[in-house]
Amino acid sequence: MPTVSVAGARVRYERTGSGPALVLVHGTGSLGAALTWGQVAPRFAGRHTVLTPDLSGSGETTDGGGPLTVEGLAGQVIAVIEDAGTGPVDLLGFSMGATVVCAVAALRPDLVRRLIVVAGWAWTDGDEYLRNLLKTWESLAAADAEAFGRLVTITGFSHGFLNAIGRAEVDALIPNMPPTPGTLRHVDLDRRVDIRELLPRIEAPTLVLGCAQDLTVPVANSRALHEAIHGSSYAEMDTGHVAFFEKPDEFVKIVGDFVTF
Repeated sequence: MPTVSVAGARVRYERTGSGPALVLVHGTGSLGAALTWGQVAPRFAGRHTVLTPDLSGSGETTDGGGPLTVEGLAGQVIAVIEDAGTGPVDLLGFSMGATVVCAVAALRPDLVRRLIVVAGWAWTDGDEYLRNLLKTWESLAAADAEAFGRLVTITGFSHGFLNAIGRAEVDALIPNMPPTPGTLRHVDLDRRVDIRELLPRIEAPTLVLGCAQDLTVPVANSRALHEAIHGSSYAEMDTGHVAFFEKPDEFVKIVGDFVTF
């Protein structure tokens, strides 16, 4: 995997496929890009050069530890884009990654051709549900790792999806976001997110994609992002937070239609 150094971090990323560049930025969790994009990245790679970085706190990326910032993680994505040498990219971010790609688009509009913001939010303190959910995650991480995984799972997926896959598959999802130090660095950042001042600076054509049954980041947050990003388009999937796991065909079509428009 290629590696690029930026601000004391060694950021690993994977590059697959060929064609116009599509960068996929993962959300909270130390398992990072491989877990998040393992199912859908190959489906884009037939028509795109797909770049999937691991942000600090996840995967094989290393740094000096300490608190993270949205701008710092945006700097890592910027470094990956520049290192890959693919020119302006289509940039997609999920959940925590949605806040990061908004910052990239605001800070370096020359690097972003189109922007896709999936299940994101602008300001944690403005949503009491989200603020309290993240505080509960932190409390459970210290007290009961299995309960942490179960809460992440039941808020990450819709009721219908969990029932459809059955008990064994649900139990298999629980270890996918262990409360590691890297994960908790992400959760700490999630609790401090405030990108409201950056949103008016976004110039790239933008698609905001919300998830109607989202119990992690309620869909009202996506609708608010759409209102705050001038000229953005909006689409909504009838899924829980992890839309690309629940309805990968629909997700790939929505994203593919937007980036090839």
